[in-house]
Amino acid sequence: MRSRLAARSARLVLAAAAVTALAATTTACNPNDITEVSSSTAPSTAAGNSRNDSSATSDSASTSGSSTSGSRSSGSDKAVDSSDGKKSDYGQSCGTNDLDFTITPESQAGGYYLITAKAKSGITCYLDENTPSVSFGSSADGVASPVGQGGEDPIKLTGSTAAYAGINPKTTNNDSGKQFENVIIATSEADPNPVELKLPDTATVDKPIVTGWATNPANSVPVII
Repeated sequence: MRSRLAARSARLVLAAAAVTALAATTTACNPNDITEVSSSTAPSTAAGNSRNDSSATSDSASTSGSSTSGSRSSGSDKAVDSSDGKKSDYGQSCGTNDLDFTITPESQAGGYYLITAKAKSGITCYLDENTPSVSFGSSADGVASPVGQGGEDPIKLTGSTAAYAGINPKTTNNDSGKQFENVIIATSEADPNPVELKLPDTATVDKPIVTGWATNPANSVPVII
């Protein structure tokens, strides 16, 4: 278990460091704000080239042909419909940049943050990893450990369907901890496009935990079992 958490922490620290560097000049948000964050990876399209060949002799008919090549998004391996620019290869795994995220403060269990994830317009995908990767800052001690709540079978996200996960930034009963205004989230440890969310308020972080994804927010209250 320690080796798995150590590996998880190392990967999250690398992703967190990259996102933190990009956000160095970001100003702090109003503590009363509830912020909805979405990544801005745009689908790409590719059109094919056509070629017409004809003969000049009176005894032969003219011929023509065309070909079209598709493209795939780098974030989540979805096929692109060139007619409207929307991803249409359903049944694929959700990448972080396929989703819109909202974070809200909750009061149960001493207080925690509820993460809501929905697929962007035109996307249908599955949360194959049942626990998100969560980190506060770029240090290993800011990586949230998974706990037993949530963790349903792969959740299909499309339209208004939502998945929920709970984050408790401080599980220790003391005055220690570091202050953070943002949290870094990815759908998996290997996702190359983590997103940084502004917290509704400044969080004191010490041994944070995170639940698995669930379709019912009541199943996303983080407690240590």
